[in-house]
Amino acid sequence: MQKLSRGLREESEVGELSAPLRRPTFRRLALTYTFNEVAEWWAVIALPILVFDQTGSALATTALFLGTQFVPALLVPAFVVRAERTPPRFALAAIYCGEAAAFGVLALLVDHFSLVAVVAVAAIDGTLSRGGRSITRAVVATLLEPTGELRSGNAILNIGFTGGAAGGPALAGIVAAGLGLQTALLIGALSFVVMAIVVFAGPLPHAEPEAGRWSERFRAGLAYVAARVPLRRLLMALGATFIFFAAVLPIEVIYVKETLGSGDAGYGALLSSWGIGMVLGSVVFAGLRKARLPLLLMYSTLVMGVSYLGLGAAPTIIAACGISVVGGLGNGILWVCAVSAIQEMTRSTMQARVMSVFESVVAAGTGMGFVVGGLVAAGHGPRTTFYIAGLGVLVVLAAAIRSLAGTPWTRGEGAIGPSGLDEAAESDMLKSGDQIESNIGDQGEPLTHVGGAPVEEEESDSQNPRRS
Repeated sequence: MQKLSRGLREESEVGELSAPLRRPTFRRLALTYTFNEVAEWWAVIALPILVFDQTGSALATTALFLGTQFVPALLVPAFVVRAERTPPRFALAAIYCGEAAAFGVLALLVDHFSLVAVVAVAAIDGTLSRGGRSITRAVVATLLEPTGELRSGNAILNIGFTGGAAGGPALAGIVAAGLGLQTALLIGALSFVVMAIVVFAGPLPHAEPEAGRWSERFRAGLAYVAARVPLRRLLMALGATFIFFAAVLPIEVIYVKETLGSGDAGYGALLSSWGIGMVLGSVVFAGLRKARLPLLLMYSTLVMGVSYLGLGAAPTIIAACGISVVGGLGNGILWVCAVSAIQEMTRSTMQARVMSVFESVVAAGTGMGFVVGGLVAAGHGPRTTFYIAGLGVLVVLAAAIRSLAGTPWTRGEGAIGPSGLDEAAESDMLKSGDQIESNIGDQGEPLTHVGGAPVEEEESDSQNPRRS
């Protein structure tokens, strides 16, 4: 017990929680990152309603979910490799404009419905959304890691992320019910235009990747992950875990209505309870951001697995909502821990590519989970689905603990896999010589350089006395 307490108190080089918010660049990134999550939930709520109203087919709705998960899982890494050469200010603005166009097309399809067209456009939007998240996370790492503020920045981003996940569905449902699906989608399109303007308003730091053709850089990104044992094993464990995390998502409405005997209000309460827990988890991580990431990952995953088992045994909707708050708390901590761990294992020029692999792994695992959960529920019912999901999470956790025990969680020593590559050989293979340097100015604010050219200078206290 004392060892656990010492582990949770162990400090890394991080600044105070509010420090990243003093940077205008980070505030813009945090704002667009949060609204991107809200807008994604806009689509998650509106599109299934559109497809089911037009087709009356659960199979068509399932095709929509699979199209928005598996297709982005295949396309995101290649898309990010293409986009990462462009300065982030332009790349992110273009991505948000592309999402605005996608939402506009979806709004037109409300009156001219085509299932194939809706699934195709939704898949494109999903690829753009995940690519934008990957690039944003890479820019945040480039901006904050030199000053030790990365975990604080991730904690703030995660509060926005979970807040969007908690409030986005409710807001989308209210707008869709009150103004109609077409208006809701057009509002979503307008929000992406605003995000493009905000992100384009000033320069963003750019860890320019190594020279080479697209295919070479794509292979180099995969080789980078393959050559690092802790990073590779962590991504594999997260992918397997997300299969079981997502297995219950397609059957939650059946679980609430048929197993617990509740109605639409009960379903909404269950989702809201999980969302509230996620927000609480973000706040808890903000308080524990100096703790060791492996411990936080282990215990947050354990909480989620046990919560799924509890939901399988819950006798009433009230009990299920209470358990969901606890499970959501674990979910909120786990996500930001996973992102932080991956960033801290990855060098600056590979951040976007590795984060895109993470997004791809999550999307693929979620899509597989939808299939597994639907099949189990069809044959054995919702409670069995929750039991299998909970046990699956715990089994993956036990395997991950064994697999990752004793491996360093940094991008430095001990990160080379069984291929026997040393750092020099790997450097030649990846053709990478660019590094991010940080110089400390007179006011103590970092000035980030790439290849000797200054990218952006943050405002000092005397230049920008306002704090938000």
